[in-house]
Amino acid sequence: MKTSNLAKLRKEMEKELESKRYEHTLSVAYTAANLAAVHGVDVEKALVAGMLHDCAKCLSHKKQLALCTKNHIQLSDLEAAEDSPLIHAKAGCILAKEEYGITDEDILHAICYHTTGRPQMSPLEKIIYIADYIEPERKHIKRTAEETMQDRLTQVRRMAYRDLDEALCNILIDSLAYLQEKGGTVDSMTQKTYEYYRQYQNNGIMQPERNTEHE
Repeated sequence: MKTSNLAKLRKEMEKELESKRYEHTLSVAYTAANLAAVHGVDVEKALVAGMLHDCAKCLSHKKQLALCTKNHIQLSDLEAAEDSPLIHAKAGCILAKEEYGITDEDILHAICYHTTGRPQMSPLEKIIYIADYIEPERKHIKRTAEETMQDRLTQVRRMAYRDLDEALCNILIDSLAYLQEKGGTVDSMTQKTYEYYRQYQNNGIMQPERNTEHE
């Protein structure tokens, strides 16, 4: 994608999203680009995926649900629930393709799974998932007895530039712990993702990355 097209995409997001959501979007896109540069992933693709990861946030839940239903997208009970914090990812994947002309499957998958993750994520998918969590405006990583929230956030940010899998696993641990403490429901895909990456981390094995060329 040309620089001019990226600028156009940025203007589209500024027009469609609420101010605070737009600032978050820019922060995720630039964090993703930095991570991509460090880990040898296409920086341009990271910028596009980051710019569009929340593109469906401008739609009501009803419209997001209708978009997924129309395109035969399978949703978990939690994703389909009213006021779901997850459904915008799958709706965003459709919107990115239909409204913004994105055809790259890796970018579309990165948007689709940035809320739940999935086993065998591609490097770009991991980067968008992680960038959404560690971008500079984020403040709510879980507090533990041993450390402050800011200490934990700094720790996970450092992990992200050192090892994507380590950062991903720790984010999943924090997310699940937070939901359990708040009495929230854990999405089945998030649980599967955690179990998958925890297994590889515990065994010290490099996880086999998903091949997106033929998806």
